Amino acid sequence: RIWEILLQAKEQMRRQGKRQWDEAYPSMEHVSADLARGWAHVLCDEQGGVIACGAVVYDGEPAYERLGGRWLSEAPYVVVHRLAVAEEARHRGVALRFMQEVERMSRERGVESFKVDTNFDNLYMLHLLEKLGFVYCGEIFYPQGQRKAFEKLLK
Repeated sequence: RIWEILLQAKEQMRRQGKRQWDEAYPSMEHVSADLARGWAHVLCDEQGGVIACGAVVYDGEPAYERLGGRWLSEAPYVVVHRLAVAEEARHRGVALRFMQEVERMSRERGVESFKVDTNFDNLYMLHLLEKLGFVYCGEIFYPQGQRKAFEKLLK
């Protein structure tokens, strides 16, 4: 189901001309690695069906060490990668609920920072991050391109 949701999101981005995800990213290998590492998380609807997925990582993100800008803190952090919502559940606040759940889990673990990056043209994610109170901190550079980086303090 995770792979199906990611394929739906990749197709939506392709239709909209967005460049954040492509044929090579994310791949089934990313999903397998997320599952193996315990990073894969899902959000289910009232009937127990999976409607969103994402990689929730507490082990850091190497690219974040080379931020073109300044983070709000140097505290240990959580990062979400590959957040996607099932086609039938879009525009119902599902991504918001997923991110709020990550915040809740992170606070319970004593994590004080939530970092995330997204493409400059991912208007859905940019709006979501603004709504959740994330602060723009600079640019991240991946081999596949530059991303906007954000942080939210969870204290």
